[in-house]
Amino acid sequence: MIKMIATDIDGTILIPECEFSKGVKDCIHALKGNGIKVVLVTGRMHKAALQIAKELDLDTPVVSYQGGLVCENGKILYEEYLSESQANKIIDWAKTEKIHINLYNNDILYSESDDYEIERYSKRQNVDFTVRLFEKIEKTKVNKILAIDYNDANRIDKYEKELPKIFPELYIVKSTANFLEFSNPKASKYHAVKFLQRYWNLKDDEILTIGDHNNDIELLKAGGIKVAMGNATEDLKAVADYLTDTVQNDGFVKAVEKFVMPSFV
Repeated sequence: MIKMIATDIDGTILIPECEFSKGVKDCIHALKGNGIKVVLVTGRMHKAALQIAKELDLDTPVVSYQGGLVCENGKILYEEYLSESQANKIIDWAKTEKIHINLYNNDILYSESDDYEIERYSKRQNVDFTVRLFEKIEKTKVNKILAIDYNDANRIDKYEKELPKIFPELYIVKSTANFLEFSNPKASKYHAVKFLQRYWNLKDDEILTIGDHNNDIELLKAGGIKVAMGNATEDLKAVADYLTDTVQNDGFVKAVEKFVMPSFV
């Protein structure tokens, strides 16, 4: 019996740039009413993920920063972040490559300039940002660094393949076609879900994991039932047990109907 569903947000339960469908909202409400834990597991920063949790009326822990932070009602349960030296190494690389990066320190979003990338990103995530030279920031808790290229997705593909060899000490993953994320190796969705599994004393077959992009590969690996969305990347589909419908067609709801609540309509 499934007791926990660990789900990605964007492209899984939320259509990009849209509101949650009635089907998804009703489904999550029904799951909660039946005592099944629905946990948001996202690359978003915590304050952005918390907005989603509140909108869906979820009171379970929220997993943000690809698994680098797990919080429950304001209390930190699990946290892994980049060291200052690791952050500076990534910053130097970005300057050499002339690619925009977001720096998240202690759940504050920083950019070195008020440019197109940060304006577009912050608007879509509904979060504020602070413009400051990275060298002026005391990097005490760098949750992650995000490289953005809205114009050339091939560039992100190239970096995803090359950079693990340059930064073997980091967790580097593509979260959208235009985003490449840098985190602590223990700041993955796998580590966060496994932490919650121990926290709640759950068995593998009591956990369903579901996502759509490459950063959800680690998420799916943590579940007893691994579900890929119909709109998922080919890399994610390769590790899934089951392929559901697309996010546009409420694939999350259909997966719940198949594996968790067959009577849900």
